[in-house]
Amino acid sequence: MAKVSAKYEAMVVYSLANGEEAVKELTEKFKGVIERHAEAVEVNEEWGKRKLAYPINDETEGYYVIYSFTSKPDFPAELSRRLNISDGVLRSLITVL
Repeated sequence: MAKVSAKYEAMVVYSLANGEEAVKELTEKFKGVIERHAEAVEVNEEWGKRKLAYPINDETEGYYVIYSFTSKPDFPAELSRRLNISDGVLRSLITVL
């Protein structure tokens, strides 16, 4: 039997190149995207500005945000696609809780 829904967690590292105001806009933008396609959405933790373990696109710092949500199994792939093509997102990882 196929899964109807599952709990997911998405960790996103935003670029600080455009300033912290741009990071706040991206955080709210992706929270809105998740809310439209999932349930029980919350920004679990905002780790804030952290030093990266290695440079990504010549940047040494990033802004970490963790989202938790419940959705159908096809949405995380779409969210991952949107995160990968967005300017201002350095890295993202979506896992099943």
